[in-house]
Amino acid sequence: MPLGRIPQSSYYDARNRPGASLYRARQPYLVRNIVTGLCIIGFVGGVYSWTIRAIGQDDFSDVPMPDAPASTGAAPHASAVKSAGKA
Repeated sequence: MPLGRIPQSSYYDARNRPGASLYRARQPYLVRNIVTGLCIIGFVGGVYSWTIRAIGQDDFSDVPMPDAPASTGAAPHASAVKSAGKA
């Protein structure tokens, strides 16, 4: 084999399409992979739905709400406290 030439995988043809040998190599794992994927999706869906239901049942009635801010008519970023550096 000359230097610089990359060896081609036997699983793909010259146009980089999967060949029959790749399909044969993957066939024994097809059903197991589908079942595993469905189990993972089911677990994730169950955790998500359980979390949404648990959060939906949360009651915030025991959390005290702060009073509405008093409107003084001043600018929103103006401070009524004078700083120590200014006289």
